[in-house]
Amino acid sequence: MNIGLFGGSFDPIHRGHLTLAQTAASRYSLRQVLFVPANVPPHKQKQPLTAFIHRYAMVALGTQDERGFVSSLLEAPASTAADLRSAGRTNASVPTQDGVNYSIDTVRRLKRTLKKSDRLFFLIGIDAFRDVANWREARALLAECDFIVASRPGYSLRDVAESLPEDLRPPAAVSRPFQKQPAQGDLVLPGVTLHLLEGVNQSVSATAIRAAAQQGKPLGRWLDPRVADYVRKHGLYRGERSEK
Repeated sequence: MNIGLFGGSFDPIHRGHLTLAQTAASRYSLRQVLFVPANVPPHKQKQPLTAFIHRYAMVALGTQDERGFVSSLLEAPASTAADLRSAGRTNASVPTQDGVNYSIDTVRRLKRTLKKSDRLFFLIGIDAFRDVANWREARALLAECDFIVASRPGYSLRDVAESLPEDLRPPAAVSRPFQKQPAQGDLVLPGVTLHLLEGVNQSVSATAIRAAAQQGKPLGRWLDPRVADYVRKHGLYRGERSEK
């Protein structure tokens, strides 16, 4: 079956995340989408994050009504995963790891649990994808699974192609005409398959949500009601930072 992997800090999970996953699941026949909160995202090692257990709980609440959406412990700290299992809060017996969560490691560990006939899709927003060439073992990661890249206005197909590691990029003469083409459709090159998902852009960010929560404002416009209630009950983001 087709399986999606959607990673991130999810601090908190919001309607933009859910819309991306819902649209990707429908368009690419994803039977499951695994939402994978990162314990230590590589690009946020020096930035404070809400405790993993809170972010995992919000993901579980925000996805519980969607058939096929799964809150995953793939990048959970081992101690937290063990506590959740011993308390009977999850039946998931997935591998976990401590330390920095690199996508290539997560994908490889996940694929060891899948059938050979399963096809893995990696969900990501275009802003994050623009930095993919700098990720650990980027070339290997792009070869391990298809990428579903959520596009948005202002990006061209050439922008997407030039985001790839240098040895995977098409020659400049080939990609130059892409500058006039919006980032949509499929881009299939040796060693990489990209599906560009348009129409999912929403004006929402975790930064704005945390700022609103800090000021005690209602969060319903951005969050599932259960997630908003969780934020309120646990006093999350009060007096907190404003980075993404």
